[in-house]
Amino acid sequence: MSQAEVTGTRRDFIHYAAGGVGLVTTGVAVWPLIDQMNPSADVQALSAIYIDVSGVAVGTQLTVKWRGKPVFVRRRTAAEIEAARATKVEDLPIDRLAQNANKPGADAADENRSLDEAGEWLVMIGVCTHLGCVPVGNGAGEFGGWFCPCHGSHYDTSGRIRKGPAPRNLDVPVARFTDATTILLG
Repeated sequence: MSQAEVTGTRRDFIHYAAGGVGLVTTGVAVWPLIDQMNPSADVQALSAIYIDVSGVAVGTQLTVKWRGKPVFVRRRTAAEIEAARATKVEDLPIDRLAQNANKPGADAADENRSLDEAGEWLVMIGVCTHLGCVPVGNGAGEFGGWFCPCHGSHYDTSGRIRKGPAPRNLDVPVARFTDATTILLG
């Protein structure tokens, strides 16, 4: 081996070593910037919550806070279920999609918006889809569901927009029953 070959090999080693140290240093410097974009522990803790619905009587509503938003958990009466199921999707004037995270792309039939098969339980994010106000519930509005007094949006007993400026139905979050009296939200 000649002296030039040995020097070239040493020079290559120094370049590779310097490049490796530079990459590691860059990674150490950039990692805190990337890591700080992760959600904080308190946000992760609220990503899923359990709701005890054992005390919710038929015809009443429970409102819980989830991810900084109100969530309506309503136990509907037979009359409310009947009114919601009697409305055909074709008769909905504004939004004909369920807006249900549990059933993406489904039509806005009441069966696609309620949490259980019987239709007794309805879980919705309680934020008007027009400008983010919180609608008034318990039979408010022209359709017996919810009414947003700020801009006049009327929702029926299934949370579907029926009249007013709101562009879509109230959103249904990911939710399911874990047992007979507990709903897992998120």
